[in-house]
Amino acid sequence: MADLQGKVALVTGGSRGIGAAVARRLAAAGADVAITYARAEGKAARVVSDIEASGAKGRAIRADNRDPDAVSAAVDAVVAAQGRVDILVNNAGIFETGEIAELTVEDFDRMVDVNLRAVFLASSRAARAMGQGGRIVTIGSNLAIRVPWPGISLYAMSKAALVGLTKGMARDLGPRGITANIVHPGSTDTDMNPAGGESADLQRGLMAISRYGKPEDVADLVAWLAGPTAASVTGAEFTIDGGTNA
Repeated sequence: MADLQGKVALVTGGSRGIGAAVARRLAAAGADVAITYARAEGKAARVVSDIEASGAKGRAIRADNRDPDAVSAAVDAVVAAQGRVDILVNNAGIFETGEIAELTVEDFDRMVDVNLRAVFLASSRAARAMGQGGRIVTIGSNLAIRVPWPGISLYAMSKAALVGLTKGMARDLGPRGITANIVHPGSTDTDMNPAGGESADLQRGLMAISRYGKPEDVADLVAWLAGPTAASVTGAEFTIDGGTNA
């Protein structure tokens, strides 16, 4: 287990799915964890309760990733309360589909605002408050690397752009001892993409290991990247998708 005692973490979109699993995992390793949520206040409260049950400090902050002021304010709130932020996990995002000939400027703006701009804003703001040993981990998607179906061009674009942002941040922040990495989950059993969903068998058909991932699988990898043994790992991509992209 990663040793995160005394660390302060912020997980965006931490009320459910992968974000909730990451928040609980970081708290289990000793970090105080704040999460953001857009609408699911009750679910966010339950995650905070789980964080506190592990002996860590927990906090839920309402922040819609489409509102740039709310994203920046969430980071500022953690810094104001804790004095700093050591770990930022950019998890919040949306998944929407549509054929390229039918997509609108509004569709493009919404996808970029939530999946890309908010990551830039949170990372920029957090980097100002990070010291030596800071960690930025962004949740991407295996669809950033391979697009096996039609209708996901905008989503794939937004996640692929995060790769360039992550590598650039690694260069910018490396001299300060701050790492930046990106994790690409594949099909993961969450509310957004349940293992028993209509397209689940189709997705399993692409896997080398015919098993949906669990949010905890991703959380374990994020916790390692946030910990001291990953101090030399930066600008890297980690795909955790059962071999779908093999």
